[in-house]
Parts: sequence; C-alpha cells; structure tokens
Amino acid sequence: MKTGGTECEPVERLSWSFTGGQGRIRLSLAHPGLLVLGMVLLVLLPSGESVKQSVPRVQLSYKELEQSGSVSVFLSPTDGLHSHSVLLDEERGRLLLGTRDSVYLLDPDHLSRAPRKISWPAPRDRVEMCKLAGKNAHLECGNFVRVLHNYNHTHLYTCGTGAFHPMCAFIEISGRREEGVFQLLSGTVESGRLKCPYDPRQPFTSVLTDQFLYAGTASDFLGKDTTFTRSLGPPPDQHYIRTEISEDYWINEARFISAHPVSDTYNPDDDKIYFFFRESSCDRSDKSVLSRVARVCKNDVGGLRSLTNKWTTFLKARLVCSIPGPEGVDTHFDELQDIFMLPSRDEKNPVVYGIFTTSSSVFRGSAVCVYSMADIRAVFNGPYAHKEGPDHRWVEYEGRIPYPRPGTCPSKTYDPRIKTTKDFSDEVVSFIRFHPLMFRSVYPLTGRPVFTRVRVDYALTQIVVDRVMAEDGQYEIMFLGTDAGSVLKVVSITQENWSTEEVILEELQVFQTPTPILSMEISSKQQQLYVGSGAGLAQVSLSRCHLYGQVCAECCLARDPYCAWDGHTCSRYISASKRALSSDCSREQTN
Repeated sequence: MKTGGTECEPVERLSWSFTGGQGRIRLSLAHPGLLVLGMVLLVLLPSGESVKQSVPRVQLSYKELEQSGSVSVFLSPTDGLHSHSVLLDEERGRLLLGTRDSVYLLDPDHLSRAPRKISWPAPRDRVEMCKLAGKNAHLECGNFVRVLHNYNHTHLYTCGTGAFHPMCAFIEISGRREEGVFQLLSGTVESGRLKCPYDPRQPFTSVLTDQFLYAGTASDFLGKDTTFTRSLGPPPDQHYIRTEISEDYWINEARFISAHPVSDTYNPDDDKIYFFFRESSCDRSDKSVLSRVARVCKNDVGGLRSLTNKWTTFLKARLVCSIPGPEGVDTHFDELQDIFMLPSRDEKNPVVYGIFTTSSSVFRGSAVCVYSMADIRAVFNGPYAHKEGPDHRWVEYEGRIPYPRPGTCPSKTYDPRIKTTKDFSDEVVSFIRFHPLMFRSVYPLTGRPVFTRVRVDYALTQIVVDRVMAEDGQYEIMFLGTDAGSVLKVVSITQENWSTEEVILEELQVFQTPTPILSMEISSKQQQLYVGSGAGLAQVSLSRCHLYGQVCAECCLARDPYCAWDGHTCSRYISASKRALSSDCSREQTN
C-alpha cells in the first residue's frame, strides 16, 4: 500500500475471536512493534440492537501530552473558570476568554504567554443582594461573562450575569495584542436582561450578526420563563422581538444549545436564524425531554395587531437521534447537548453535527447524529402539527393553510406586495401563533448515529469537526469532549450501505485535574484545538503523528487522516490531494 506517496512493506498479522456474554470481541495484532488494532465491543442496547464500540488507538494522560509538546494551558489566576465564554477570531489572530469578573486577551499561538486583562466585577450592592437571596457567594454571586461577540472591526459586545442581575457593555479593541487598545467602555454598560442568563450555570446560546444579537435564555430570576430574543441592531432598525410568552407550546422550559445564521436562498430577505434547544414536553401525560431545531426570519419585525414585538415566523421541529431496533422499537438519545455546523462549499448547506445523551434510567449513553440542511428545510416545508387542546395529542394539520405560507419571510421572492411581517394578514399571524410545531421530525442522514458510546463511565458534552481531504475521498474528524475531562478524536467512515465504521484515534486527558469539558473551539488554520473546563483553557495540537510509531506500517495502520509516511517518519501531511486514510494495509488489518 501507499501512504503519502511512499510504499509500505507487507505486515504479518495474527487475529482471533471469541464470543462472550455481551457479544463478540475480535482482536487483531500485527508484529509486536505495532499497536493493537481492531478491538470491537458489541454492546446490547435495551432495544436488543447491538452497536459496535471501538477502543482508542492511543490514550494519553496530561503528563504524556505535555511531554510530547502537544498541550499548553491557561489557568485563571483567581480560582478556576467555573463558567466562561470563548471567542476565537482567526482572521485577526485573537483569542478572548470571559471568566468570573474578567475578560482576557490571550495569544492563540501560546496560551502560556502573559495575557491582557479587563476587570469587570459586579457592583457590590448586587453581590450583597445575591447573597441575601441565598445564592452561593463563590459560584453564583459574581459577574460571569457569558457573551463575547465581534460587533465590528474595533468593538466587541459582551454580557455577564452581574450577580443575578445581567449587564452588557462594549469593549474597544484594536492594534497589536501586546500594546493595542483593549478596554471596557464603562459608559456603554446597560441591562443584560434577555441577552444573558441570570444563572452562570444555565445552558444558553447567543449569536451576533449584522449588529443584531440573537439570544436564547431565561428572562427571569428563577429561570422559569425561557425565550428566544433579538436585540441591539443599528438605528433605525432596532426591533426588539421575542417568542410568545402566553403559549407554552412555543418554548417550554427550554435549555438552549446554539444559534446560527443561515442563508436559505440567494435573496438576503430569506435569511434565517436557526437555533437548537431541548425542552420539556408540553403534554401533561408526557414528562419527556425533546430536542428541537427552530428558525425565525432575520427580517421579522413582529405583527401589526397580534404578536406585536413577537416572532411571526417562528417554527420548530423535533430532532431525532435513535438506533432502530426490532419491531420498530428505537433506542432514543433524546437530550441534545451540543451542535456544530460544519461549513460546506455551499454556504447555504452546512452539515449539522449534534451530540445527544439519553435520559433513560436503564442505561447511560451518548451519540453523535449528523443532519443535512436540506432535510431540515424539507421538514419546515412539510405539514404543520395541530392540537385541539391541552389534553389532546398533536396530529397532522389537514385544514386550509393561509397565504403566504406561515413561516415564510417577507420577500420579493414570494410576493412583492408583502414588504414586512406587519403586512401579514391576521389569518397568517393567528395560524402561526397556534401552529408553531411541524408534524414531521428531522432524522439523521444515515438513519442512525455515526458514533455511539453506551455503558461507559462518561457522557459526551461538546463537539467540533474538522474536514480533511484524502486521496480516496473526504473525511470529517470529530473531537468530542466528555464530562470526565477527556477529549476523543474520532473518524466515522460511512460505507456504501450507509453503515458506519467508528475509529477512535485518540483519547486525551487535556487537564491535569480531570473536570467536565465545557467548551471547544477549533482552528483549522492553526491546527489547534481550544478546550475549556472549570480547570482552565487548554490548547491542544490536532495531531501527534510521531507517536504512531517509527515504521511505515505503523503510520499506515493508525488511519489518522492528519498523518502520512514521508519516507522517513510518520509526520503531518499537508497536501490534501495525496493523503490517504483508508489504505490497502489498513483495510487488510480490519478484514
């Protein structure tokens, strides 16, 4: 076989298998110098469906990562990060970290270098009120920075919890990192209600685009009223919009995950914000948690007589991530934890990666499901769901649908007479008020997860994905954070019959003290992964090719798309057009 243009020598192989109580285990060994490859566990799920679980090829502790020169860690000079936000700006070479009472400007190439810092504590009286309300002085009664976004070329917009009294402000930033301007503009401090959560530990999302801030958060101190809002915006286009509060089946006890601007057509009037969340079922007989994808039009300014200052284009659909079982009984991973949008050549069609966990009391498990924007749009263009009353079930709506179709953006694409959402008829506005849910669900591209972890002592929490071109096709490498403080580096290979092969290339302990992974950002340009936890922020190289071995066969059998044999060593391979992941000898090893 060839890797990186260099031919490898044949490899001797020994393999055997046996059957145990939980399934069949197959071991394959090459000559003693090679890694143990191909160990596969077949775990029986409650539905009776078995799922293959591969074992990491390489497992590295924090000390081993440090010795290999693959990790650099920033530890907050105070007492950990607890809750934080990260802004990676590859274009300007900036990395910003929001923590308790502080915003740091870090060197994205060397986290260990001394950072610049802005101190931004909560007002003393707010801290005292927070303590009197029974909140934890250390973990809750501070200004935990949860929002960090680029506003324009010279300013950032930031918000913090403000000791359960959210506040926002602008930061001026320009020039070189070491001596440029980096200051909080105290005259711009304003209320952060509906822009930032009260509770530093509450799931939350926000995105700033075209100077508008879209946020999914709780609007009250107790965290009961959850809503998706739009605020800011350049004058005179400032239109504060939120979800309808009186209808609990719009959004019910939501935990927001992420939000993304996506163009649906070549007309910018059709641009939408897609956001992802999980919520409690509003059916009284069903206390389950459901995962959702929702969308609103960017040019939505609310209704004229009804839904004033409320979304008039809000629609939502269920995201399904499950393993099909016998007799139609699926094993569901129903609690969405994280979303990553992988760009494609067509900016209107990014690939959607989601991490889900199960709420089952029978077994513990996590899964990664992949969705296409085409499938998501098809569901939003399909039938609506209808509910006669609180005690009734959702059914397909079969009545007349008003014009223009509810959820459609006001646009010349459809009707030049309708210039804004205030031009929608009362019938359209009334319809969407009571029919925000789509009847059909969104299913994964392969019909099932591309990666599954069940009956392990951790759950998946975060995901980022890097696209790598190889000689035999295109591969997506997933980096998965866990609540045990580790990061899995995984490649999932889809076969012609839509089955998937999971290959865990690495399992990395990126912090000296294992703590749950709270955030991850990836820089394909710098080939770095930034991992945040309560212990700090770590910078980890995407590849460690030299650890795979000293001979060509070992490099080949690792099956790491980042690595190739250059004739002398296993090293980072740059030319995507010649890199090969599935080579002849790796295929032989797994047959």
